[in-house]
Amino acid sequence: MIDAYEDPGEPDSRGGGRYLWWLVTRQAGRSALGALISAVWMVLLAATPYLLSRAVDEGLATGDYPALAGWTAALVGIGAFNSWLSIMRHRTMTRVRMDALFRTIKVLVGQSVRLGAALPRRIGAGEVVTIGVGDVQTISGSLTVIGPGFGAIIAYLAVAALLVSVSMPIAVVVLLGMPAIAVLVGPLLGRLQGTETEYRERQSVLTARIADLAGGLRVLNGLGGKDLVADAFHRDSQRLRAQGYRVGAVTSWVQALGLGLPTLFLAVVTWLAARLAAQGVITVGELVSVYGYVAVLVRPVAFFVECGYQVSRGLVAARRVVRFLRLEPMADTGTRDAPAEPAALHDPDSGVRVLPGRLTALAAALPTDAANVVDRLGRYTPSAATWGDIPLADIALPQLRQRILVADHESDLFAGTLRELVTGPTHHDEPTIAQALYTAVAEDIVRGLPEGLDTPIDAQGRNLSGGQRQRVRLTRALLADPEILLAVEPTSALDAHTEARVAERLHTTRQGRTTVVTTTSPLLLDRADTVHYLLDGKVAATGTHSELLEEEPGYRALVARDEDAEELAR
Repeated sequence: MIDAYEDPGEPDSRGGGRYLWWLVTRQAGRSALGALISAVWMVLLAATPYLLSRAVDEGLATGDYPALAGWTAALVGIGAFNSWLSIMRHRTMTRVRMDALFRTIKVLVGQSVRLGAALPRRIGAGEVVTIGVGDVQTISGSLTVIGPGFGAIIAYLAVAALLVSVSMPIAVVVLLGMPAIAVLVGPLLGRLQGTETEYRERQSVLTARIADLAGGLRVLNGLGGKDLVADAFHRDSQRLRAQGYRVGAVTSWVQALGLGLPTLFLAVVTWLAARLAAQGVITVGELVSVYGYVAVLVRPVAFFVECGYQVSRGLVAARRVVRFLRLEPMADTGTRDAPAEPAALHDPDSGVRVLPGRLTALAAALPTDAANVVDRLGRYTPSAATWGDIPLADIALPQLRQRILVADHESDLFAGTLRELVTGPTHHDEPTIAQALYTAVAEDIVRGLPEGLDTPIDAQGRNLSGGQRQRVRLTRALLADPEILLAVEPTSALDAHTEARVAERLHTTRQGRTTVVTTTSPLLLDRADTVHYLLDGKVAATGTHSELLEEEPGYRALVARDEDAEELAR
């Protein structure tokens, strides 16, 4: 089974079916062993009725007790061996499923790392969560077709062959039974794929909405939009529930037919065999064996239907994984050097111009409009943005990443000590760290932790409050000391008193260095050298905070709403 450090291989992302087959071929030996053990196990289940019929006809009916004892001993031996074989089958198939699970996880993690900062811009958080939580489990479960599914087919053919020696009419009925069940269940499996796909899509949307609602609750409260978003979430959840009922309805029919049809099949064959026994065409022992054969077939047929159900769900999940694996990171086509001297950043799409050495604020009625400008200026999305007179797309990406830093207020925090979180792999002396903590007003975080900077922090900073996490992220960005810092909502989770101190210290510390912040907080806007007011993604007005308050009613209304939000947060 794949270990933590093993290369998972290059996945086949040409389709859902091809991806499932790739998972099988990556562990071909184990898959073949699982199929072999399952086939032998199910065939030996069918051997039990055969041995029982011989014991009846050759031992019990004739009074030959040594023969009866011999066939009974054979039954015990086969039963014991098959019990051990069942354990090995389960163990092997568990390893097959776990290998597929961990291999898929490693492939997804590798793709996430490959996409890097482009990941949240290419796929929604809800989609990633749904794939990571549900789809990987569904894919691994679908590989049951390797063992029980293959074994069911072999056992079915073996029983049919045994029945030929008993009665050709009965054998014909059995041989026709499986295709009849496939014809009845097949359309339901196709419908299941459609309903399952729609359910997964709705689930992704709802998961993303939960994340957005949790992350922006304070802003929504201030803007009076909490009830609106809550109503939208309620409607989406009701639609998801209705879709879940549709999936459940199809699933219940599949499972009901998977159990009901084999039982009905058993009744028909038993009735036919009983009539033949009454007519003297077959013996009592053969009647017992026919009943046993068909009773044994109930399990393989049920397995076959269950495997079809699992594979249908696995194909839906695999298609979503493949769609994620097909995403490509932003191509680095740049070959030119970045400007040697400080130069202005310009985004023609919005009209934003960021002058070097100044603190510039972007205030937008829709926060996504300002975030989109930052993405273009940081070259995380294709655009015509320029740095000086050079298009950003023409500049070598390593140079851009070294000199321009986009600091997202929801960027990841990995597990480690607080020192490791804020410094990363770069060594910083204590005075430099202390200055960054001071600017981010994060000194109290260090004082409040039992081991200060050496205190372990959970992944995503779960043992910190929302405001503390935001200040830790700002500290990390400041310690990176970029030539150009583009900060998205750096103070949105802070109270007014802390936010005012961050605004003052950030302006002082970054004096003479280019800094851009997206915000609608008057405390931060008042400290900006230049404010761009964005409306529908375009610059509607530019000036200082005071000038815009006097001249732009829309800007005044936007800032006033944020002031109301500050009052609510106190």
